[in-house]
Amino acid sequence: MTKDFFDVVNERTSIREYDSSAKLTKEELTELLEATVKSPSAWNLQHWHFVVITDQDAKERLLPIAYNQKQITEAGAVVAVLGDLEANKNVDDVYNPLVEAGHMTEDVKNILSGQINGAYKNGAFARDAAFTNASLASMTFMLAAKAKGLDTCSMGGFNAQKFVEEFKIEDRYIPVMLISVGKAAKEAHASDRLPLDQVTTWI
Repeated sequence: MTKDFFDVVNERTSIREYDSSAKLTKEELTELLEATVKSPSAWNLQHWHFVVITDQDAKERLLPIAYNQKQITEAGAVVAVLGDLEANKNVDDVYNPLVEAGHMTEDVKNILSGQINGAYKNGAFARDAAFTNASLASMTFMLAAKAKGLDTCSMGGFNAQKFVEEFKIEDRYIPVMLISVGKAAKEAHASDRLPLDQVTTWI
């Protein structure tokens, strides 16, 4: 049964205690990731890559890198969300099918390609784009998990450089966050949100 979107949003919380006996199958995780890659991205370059950690030994290796947060080893899986610093290299893969299908002309593709490659000469732009767009995918993953009755916790508290070294991440990618996913063993405590008028400006 599919949940209402607003129910999913309102029910999602950050869970730090998981039922370690509840394993997730590759098929279950794949379904979540298939929803995740539907996320929007600048120029549709899809600036993300996912390292899906289900092996218990790998989780134990990750534990000290993530400052011993227990959800690392207790959750059914941990997904490391990486941002693509060289997403401009996806241009042909993204746009060639559109040209072949008649949805885009070769001239338009070349114009977009020039704009994209020009922007990616700026390293700060590439890094910002990697974080921004991979974060959009991260939120989609967490909402998809909740819609399927699973719980998550996003973690920025980890040593990114040690993660890169331990798991041999290519230079092309930069770690953005870790997301634990699994079955909650304990509900999260209630958390408040700032009043809407404090975080909103109407013009």
